[in-house]
Amino acid sequence: MILFQNLVASLFLLPLLGFITPALSQDRPSRPNVVLLLADDLGWQDVGCYDIDVKSPMETPHIDALAKKGVLFRQGYSPAPTCAPTRCAIMSGRHPAVAQKTHVVGGNPPTPYNKTAHAVMDPWISGRMKLSEVTIAEALQGNGYATGHTGKWHMAIDHNAFPQPEDQGFEFTRHDLGESRAMRPNRLEGFASRAKNDRYQLDQFGFPKDQTTLDAIEFIEKNRDKPFFLYYAAWLVHTPIHSRSKALLNKYCDKLGVDFPTNPNGWELKGQQNPYYCAMVEMLDHYFGMVIQYLEETDDPRWPGHKLIENTYIILTSDNGGMERVPGEIITDNYPLDKGKINAKEGGVRVPFIISGPKIKANQESNVMVNGLDFYPTILAWTGTKRPKVQNVDGSDLRNFLETDPQSANLIKDSHGETRDSMVWHFPHGVAQQSTLRENGWKLIYNYMPQKPRLELYQLYRDYPTPSKRIDIEEARNLAAEMPHKAEQMRKKLFYKLDAMNASYPYQNPYYKGISAHKEMVCSLVGNGKSGNEVWAQFKEHGSRVTGGQICYTLNGGMKSEEWYVTPAQIKGNRLIGVLPIGSTHYVFNLVDEHNFLVSYPEMPDMLEAGKKKGQGPYSNAAIKVAGN
Repeated sequence: MILFQNLVASLFLLPLLGFITPALSQDRPSRPNVVLLLADDLGWQDVGCYDIDVKSPMETPHIDALAKKGVLFRQGYSPAPTCAPTRCAIMSGRHPAVAQKTHVVGGNPPTPYNKTAHAVMDPWISGRMKLSEVTIAEALQGNGYATGHTGKWHMAIDHNAFPQPEDQGFEFTRHDLGESRAMRPNRLEGFASRAKNDRYQLDQFGFPKDQTTLDAIEFIEKNRDKPFFLYYAAWLVHTPIHSRSKALLNKYCDKLGVDFPTNPNGWELKGQQNPYYCAMVEMLDHYFGMVIQYLEETDDPRWPGHKLIENTYIILTSDNGGMERVPGEIITDNYPLDKGKINAKEGGVRVPFIISGPKIKANQESNVMVNGLDFYPTILAWTGTKRPKVQNVDGSDLRNFLETDPQSANLIKDSHGETRDSMVWHFPHGVAQQSTLRENGWKLIYNYMPQKPRLELYQLYRDYPTPSKRIDIEEARNLAAEMPHKAEQMRKKLFYKLDAMNASYPYQNPYYKGISAHKEMVCSLVGNGKSGNEVWAQFKEHGSRVTGGQICYTLNGGMKSEEWYVTPAQIKGNRLIGVLPIGSTHYVFNLVDEHNFLVSYPEMPDMLEAGKKKGQGPYSNAAIKVAGN
């Protein structure tokens, strides 16, 4: 009888005990939080925990501490060497070459880069991430996640053009420039103070108030009782290069041994000796640290007795390599890596890359190649979110790799289930004009510009991925001439992959002022017409056979965010014939000959000049206008 009474008493007390100590009876919530911290233009050697060879003067205690809580990747890469394509690739999981979004802005007809200055001209690229792409935010929304974005977006033709975050899955979005807003009248006037009415009031640590960071914390505060995904896209450390904290600027002048500047214009000291930029990097670290600290100190309503950080994955990386300089100013140096932003060499695409969270052991470093494209499938795996049936992805799921052995490259599988041993970058733009292949410890660069060596072959590492002995991460010794068979094998693999992605390649520029073989043999257009939605251009050949072409068209000609697209056209006799999509307001014919020269009608230089004169367009000002529009 006594035993029975004790049993009843125990059963009665169990709920009360559970109420008093819920952490003992409640499991970790199955849907973890995810925070993606994306810096803008943060270089591989700008962060303290990444220092090799020469110590960086920049202090990043919060990022360094985060690296100790998870995995620091020594060979982490951005999907592209510039901002917009990387952001679109991360958010959609689609390779920039697949999405035809390989550079910033886009949405223009193919044009000579500078009329006559360059032998090669960029192909058409999309002005935006397609609405048909199911973003990480949209996928997580379907799994009950709160989705928030703060800071930079830049996944459309300009910062304010459609689509915006709210159009692609974010319930909460704020775009305030925060501390990154340019100082007026210059960067040596208007420093922040501790005055309450100061928009950038200094905090207790002497850092200016940053609205982007406060917005990020507000989103977490409002949504901490449910699983959340925060995409914090910092404006820092992009230009303008400045420090609103005079004390912080003073600190780095002293540390670098340079005089406090008296002239706000430019900076000429080489290397990492720009005190404005050093201050910016430490500010970025402080703001990221504020978000991390909030997660560390805030109770998790879904998991009583625990803090938010205990069930939150944090990804920290940069959209591309460091911007080493702009006209008149040296910003930083990615050494020992070569080049920087706007170039597909290592300095342009190798970036800080740190991941921490549940089931990921602390204090790990990895030499395995990873890429921002991997975030999409990995986040879906962490959160138990089904991949949308309409969404193909080009990255790899890193969950098992992160939880098991971040030193084992064999655990990273491609879309075919094979071990991933290579990565591709496609940047047919500007003066760079490159496609590159990283395969194990080797790197091949294919240059489209005729003035450069066609192939560059570098051995970055030996025995990749481990022990991954460093050989030539500087990309200083081109082995293409010494190892022609290796270079050719990698070239074939590069273009096999690019062709499979339906990549767009650059064209020869018929307006180039220098010598180009077959330039004088390009065709001329002698007439054009339209019948219904069918349009045609009649051409005359002058020695080079016209092999194909396209129709470029816009649906909003003359508007501020004028955006152009391309549609296929066919050669029939001496005519290029295509069909205009309904709603087109203006169009242009592009013909391509057997030597890959592109000829436009109306001619692109004329269109560009017309745009300059009228101050708008610029392409619709000289393009063919559709009657009635």
